[in-house]
Amino acid sequence: MSEQDLQSETAAGGRPAGSATWADSLRRDPIEAGPVASGPLSEETVLSLEGLTREYGPETAVGDLDLDVKEGELLTLLGPSGCGKTTTLRMIAGLERPSAGEIRLGDESVAGDGRFVAPEDRDVGLVFQDFALFPHLTVEENVTFGIDDWDKVDREARATELLDLVNLASHREKKPAQLSGGQQQRVALARSLAPEPDVLLLDEPFSNLDVRLRIEMREEVRRILKETGVTAISVTHDQEEALSISDRVAIMNDGRLEQVGKPEIVFENPESRFVASFLGRASFLRGQVYGDTVETVLGPLETAQLNGPVSAYDGAEIDVLVRPDDLEAVPTNEATANGKIIHRQYNGPTFVYRVELTNGSTVRCLHNHVETFEHGQSVTVSIAADHELAWYPAE
Repeated sequence: MSEQDLQSETAAGGRPAGSATWADSLRRDPIEAGPVASGPLSEETVLSLEGLTREYGPETAVGDLDLDVKEGELLTLLGPSGCGKTTTLRMIAGLERPSAGEIRLGDESVAGDGRFVAPEDRDVGLVFQDFALFPHLTVEENVTFGIDDWDKVDREARATELLDLVNLASHREKKPAQLSGGQQQRVALARSLAPEPDVLLLDEPFSNLDVRLRIEMREEVRRILKETGVTAISVTHDQEEALSISDRVAIMNDGRLEQVGKPEIVFENPESRFVASFLGRASFLRGQVYGDTVETVLGPLETAQLNGPVSAYDGAEIDVLVRPDDLEAVPTNEATANGKIIHRQYNGPTFVYRVELTNGSTVRCLHNHVETFEHGQSVTVSIAADHELAWYPAE
């Protein structure tokens, strides 16, 4: 359903209603995302973006973006505010016209080379941030709003099917104001799925929910999408959300793609400092390469533990990415310490300690909540990682 449809319905008498530490411990806890009882994803490309660009005068919101989305895939555009992810989503929906490039849905070009297909003529569903439900319509009427040209029997059957899917069959005669935020979101999702779109677009779908409900609903939404087999693109700036629900994550920065891949690959092997810093708490440990060893303030590190060859940097300095769960602090006396606690953050099950090292740099260490260090306490920090570490040329 397009924004134009929503605006015309509003004019007819309705107003849309409803108007870490996780990432830091990613290596220790298995990812529960990934395909759920759906088998391998299809290799068929449902959506293709080629050289997609959107300019506003001298400003480039999205620049030369290339991206393919496979059938049945849930891909999330992730990045900070202003990075171009929402503009990209709006161009896919047809709510923005690209300045250059092409958008293809299946075999059809819907934007590019002088062609522009209107939003209502694209086989695309939309789930807005505020759910955009109509308060004067029942749950069932909201769900069937986009298929009012269907035969009545088919329309009622589709509503029943979707309300069963989203566990709202007993609420079909209620109005949106009688529903919780999570229930309203499920109605919005069912309405967008009703016309059986080729692609479903979700614009910050969990941003209006409280933290507990947000976690619950992202798991529920993923279940629904996987059961229906729909191809979906989500937009968020919440890294935990993106990593937990996505088959692939596309990191955007300043209108361009920085990296695209499975959540665990992007987190473990960030291809740029931006991606490393944006995902989780990142510290960069300066070291100098000597043959098969990198000498750091925390002691020697074998180059075999790095995620790529560093032979070309022999004798030069590099920066090794370490996250809080890669390091361990042990209390000691000031004479033998290589750092001191300068800040601590309590997260319930864990503490994250910020440590100032003897060379003036700072790192973070993740510890169980029973391991309590005081501000100013002398500690010895060591590298506890048992996996490959990403590295970058020193800046």
